[in-house]
Amino acid sequence: MLTPQIRETPSLNHDERPAGEPVDMLILHYTGMRTAQAAIDRLRDPQARVSSHYVVDEDGAILRLVPEDRRAWHSGVSYWRGHTGLNGRSIGIEIVNPGHEWGYRDYPVLQLAAVCDLCLSILSRHRIPARNVVAHSDVAPDRKEDPGEKFGWQDLARNGVGLWPIRVLDLGTGGAIRDATGLRPVRAALAFIGYQIAPEGALDPALSAVLRAFQRHWRPEAVTGQADAGTVARLEAMAELVETA
Repeated sequence: MLTPQIRETPSLNHDERPAGEPVDMLILHYTGMRTAQAAIDRLRDPQARVSSHYVVDEDGAILRLVPEDRRAWHSGVSYWRGHTGLNGRSIGIEIVNPGHEWGYRDYPVLQLAAVCDLCLSILSRHRIPARNVVAHSDVAPDRKEDPGEKFGWQDLARNGVGLWPIRVLDLGTGGAIRDATGLRPVRAALAFIGYQIAPEGALDPALSAVLRAFQRHWRPEAVTGQADAGTVARLEAMAELVETA
């Protein structure tokens, strides 16, 4: 693992972490603004009351805005695996990209390599399970899309950051399971992975939002919000992976 070169660019937007709460999550975002400088300025603006621990620019440069032992303000209203208000237990990385609103584009190779090195460095200092390396959209699916379907989650997992389902069940089998039993197994799998979702119900807007979040992370080729056979197969593989991780 390479030790990333980090430039200190302090933000005032942080406070104490809650006493006794572990740092056991890593949440990745995109900046979602027209330029990197606009995003950095906002993350450092006391009136904005938002921040992250790190920013990774498109050329691979890494900025530290908030020390890891402090609580940065990056996830907002959020939920993962039974926990809410995740700022207190997470480290947040903002990755420069204009996002879906301003011309979402591919992440450069240098940037993704820097993100990987930074994540590995963070994981060497904190006991963060692979199942807790997540997207902003995973923890706030009704509000957020970042870092989005173009982000290199699979490559990160190959290098030891997060999870990616290598063994995916037969698509026909996944569809048959869904069609035979309705959406209850889909909801159960999403909840087991970590999402906040009601245990029963039809394909309503809340379930579609969570399915899109799951697809952006683990099935980026089809971000539809539908529980199609391929998504069900990927869900089952991910649930199995989380159980054994």
